[in-house]
Amino acid sequence: MIDDTDRLLLQALAADARAPLKDLAEAIGLSPPATSERLARLRERGVIRAFTIEIDPLALGFPLQAIVRVRPMPGALATVQQRIAAMPEALECDKVTGDDCFVLRLALRSIEHLDQALDRLADCAQTSSSIVKAQALRRRVPPLKLET
Repeated sequence: MIDDTDRLLLQALAADARAPLKDLAEAIGLSPPATSERLARLRERGVIRAFTIEIDPLALGFPLQAIVRVRPMPGALATVQQRIAAMPEALECDKVTGDDCFVLRLALRSIEHLDQALDRLADCAQTSSSIVKAQALRRRVPPLKLET
């Protein structure tokens, strides 16, 4: 379990994962060495998996994103999963329950690019695509304190 100090530290990191240790320590009311130790324990326990960056796909020439629901043909689940993993356009993919097995997010240069990406799955899966107009909520950390 995590305590209130860990929660404060996680909130500070969620706001700025590049914050200097001194600033993190000040935010949670501990010394920098104690804060460093807290960070190390959170990483060892797998609470913190990585410190990462967020890149805007538009800045790299990908003005479109699509959400694609993927339903593999019978016996093709592993093949579909491998092909999705090999797609450079794939930003993320969730394996889900229900009629579809995967929900995939793609970064794309054009509608033609979407067609090319989907063609790589056409012989082993059915797909249904939606173009993303705007991201109403960015991925965020889970609630750090459960409501009681």
